[in-house]
Amino acid sequence: MKEFEQDIQACVEVLRRGGLILYPTDTIWGIGCDATNADAVQRVYGLKHRSDNKALIVLLDSEEHLDHYVVDVPEMAYELMSVAVKPLTLVYEGAFNLAPNLLGENDSVGIRVTREEFSHQLCARFGRPIVSTSANVSGAPSARTYSEISEQIKDGVDYVVGYRQNDPTPHTASNIILLRGDGTFKIIR
Repeated sequence: MKEFEQDIQACVEVLRRGGLILYPTDTIWGIGCDATNADAVQRVYGLKHRSDNKALIVLLDSEEHLDHYVVDVPEMAYELMSVAVKPLTLVYEGAFNLAPNLLGENDSVGIRVTREEFSHQLCARFGRPIVSTSANVSGAPSARTYSEISEQIKDGVDYVVGYRQNDPTPHTASNIILLRGDGTFKIIR
């Protein structure tokens, strides 16, 4: 557990300075930054060679914090989260208190409440949402394990988490559901 604790502390320090981290999440390994820091978000786009008109997903530690970042959280969001059997990213319209360059159309944002131990603790201790985008260059396959992450990505971040690097279990991305203001939804992935 010493490595876990040291990684959490180091990540929080890097995030507070506007840096980028490479970290394990409840799904695949992610590139992360402070989701409220537009300069850090721009660095993520640059590292991934990704167009900044593609929104990024953010992680929170609790559904209780959703209303700090989404104007109107539909009741359906809580229902979907309560029945999800695998990690679920919900896309909400009307986001606020987040870096504007990570938002999509209609100020939309994909938010996932993480329950995995490391990413959950990291979000809780950092106290703000954390970007979680796949640890790959845009267009390349997502890395399902740490060993599949390119050196370009590893070299492009300010801190690489040691915890779970040796885990050979292949992980997959979350399901994504778009929640519309009229109460309907659309399954994206």
